[in-house]
Amino acid sequence: MNVERIDLNLLRVFDAVFEERNLLRAGHRLHLSQSAVSHALARLREALDDELFVRTSRGMEPTARALAMAPGLRQSLQRIHQTLGAPRFDAAHSARRFVVAANDHLTAVLVARMSRAIAVSAPHIDVVVRPSTRIDLAEQIDVGRIDLAIGIFSEVPQRFGAMALGQHDEVIVMRRGHPIGRRRARLADLAAYPLLTVSLGGQEEGAISGFIVERGLARQSEMFDRHALEQALARESLLPRYRVTVAHALAIPMLLRETDMLSIVPRPLAGEFVQGAPVACAELPYTTPGMAVRAVWHQRNEDDAGHQWLRAEVAQAAAAVAALQR
Repeated sequence: MNVERIDLNLLRVFDAVFEERNLLRAGHRLHLSQSAVSHALARLREALDDELFVRTSRGMEPTARALAMAPGLRQSLQRIHQTLGAPRFDAAHSARRFVVAANDHLTAVLVARMSRAIAVSAPHIDVVVRPSTRIDLAEQIDVGRIDLAIGIFSEVPQRFGAMALGQHDEVIVMRRGHPIGRRRARLADLAAYPLLTVSLGGQEEGAISGFIVERGLARQSEMFDRHALEQALARESLLPRYRVTVAHALAIPMLLRETDMLSIVPRPLAGEFVQGAPVACAELPYTTPGMAVRAVWHQRNEDDAGHQWLRAEVAQAAAAVAALQR
């Protein structure tokens, strides 16, 4: 293989197909026809002597060779772009698209607030929100399919940058008119009443101490501090009853309705629930250390003006959420 004979445009096509997993969408992104993308891919396959992508019911699935190439290639294209001089980023007129990973809780509390702000200041910028609960989150950041991940991470590998967005403590939420709604919650209540919990990925995905580790990135596997709850109950020889476990936090108000279940959720989310649903909240009868919310991105985007703008918008939204909790 003669690397010097490979057209740089073929590498751009590879990068687009790898991200989109679809020839038509890759063509739209590159302003090329589907046949032009297919022809370019055929040339690159011939040059590298590998299929690179195999057509499946889920789209164009990369081969092992393509998976190995993608991270380094994306980083190299980014460096070329920076070396040649990217145009000045102007949020008010830019039409860039940013992909943010967040669970539904942080989407409702933080991303929605950011979205409302940039709808005014950056009306042409698009933000795509993808679930941060997917098991390949770190890989998606590595290959450039996710620009920014927002969540609770106990470990962040050195190849990623990270920014603190605040501490979220926890409270109890319940239906309005619940038997404990008119007094302080007690530890015994958390054993007597069944619990509704949110799992962001559990033991079946390799969770250890409440976190799933993938490619060095350890993300939260449950939306509440299970260890703190069980430790507090154990001191009173009590056990919790986990009656319902769901994957989506925004389903909690509907599930609490007409039941005596309790749920432990981050305080900012409880505030959203109280405003929009017939639920009430109460302070926990034990202390928790709180969970640090962070934004994570790949270091190759550290100096990109657009990414810097995005991080600043997220930080501003997080500061507004924190101010409401004081």
